[in-house]
Amino acid sequence: MPLLVAVLGPTACGKSALGIALAERFGGEVVSCDSTAVYRGFDIGTDKVPLAERRGIPHHMIDVADPTEAYSAARYAREASAAIRGITARGRLPILVGGTGLYYRALTRGFFPGPARDAALRARLDRIAERRGSTSLHHLLSRVDPASAVRIQPADRKRIIRALEVYFLTGRPLTEHFSATESPLPEYTTAAFALHIPPEDTAMRVARRVDAQFEQGILDEVRTLLASGLPATAHPFSGLVYRQTLEHLNGVRDERATRELIIRENRQYARRQLIWFRKEPNLQWIPAAGEREETLEEVARILAAMESRRNASNT
Repeated sequence: MPLLVAVLGPTACGKSALGIALAERFGGEVVSCDSTAVYRGFDIGTDKVPLAERRGIPHHMIDVADPTEAYSAARYAREASAAIRGITARGRLPILVGGTGLYYRALTRGFFPGPARDAALRARLDRIAERRGSTSLHHLLSRVDPASAVRIQPADRKRIIRALEVYFLTGRPLTEHFSATESPLPEYTTAAFALHIPPEDTAMRVARRVDAQFEQGILDEVRTLLASGLPATAHPFSGLVYRQTLEHLNGVRDERATRELIIRENRQYARRQLIWFRKEPNLQWIPAAGEREETLEEVARILAAMESRRNASNT
């Protein structure tokens, strides 16, 4: 069976650097697992690794969609599985890198496409959100589908409504539907590693990252996207960093308060990511708080042992 290596974990834990290092060590190519990095033009806020820093390692599933498109987990699973098979066919090792738990689950365990949209139900839920705010819908979701409430941000009205729609139309939460699906990569063995660091390290790394994003020009990136004609309602603008930046440009808060808010919400997001990945089966948790080389060597040791066992079973 071909091998897929996955490097997962919360934001700012060092996934991208480890993925590139593993690709160099084992002759691999990186496949991104990030729900916002799929969109063209959204670079700084998604921390896409610049071309000059990829060290010649091909990266897939980045910049594959127009920001006005509605990109789904089902589409990701379909396109990422094709990319992974292409990497294997070239004699290279596919290395999945990212922190979007739903995309990882769709790719490795399958995805439930759900019932057709119900315009009347969506309109009713939209009216509730308009009167009481998206958080009221999120509270409702937390009662009927707690797992979806964990992974969907309270401000992400679109995904909240879809999760509620599935529940009310089928009588079952999304997670129950997910459990009945099949992976689009049934022939692969997945070696999945989840990185974790102490909360205080997450706080420090997130703060540094946010400062770097502003220094790199996140405000100008958003201005350029808007000036190009992209509507402020485009889905990528609802994501972390971009939503708060857009609010700042619209005068909701000053830059200092915006940075503080992004840091705070990133830390909350990191906790939600940990909760999600702790529920995923067969992940090998690796501490990533020490030297990067130590983490690389630990993962490399496990992979070498796996490959040795695989070779032995084939003889």
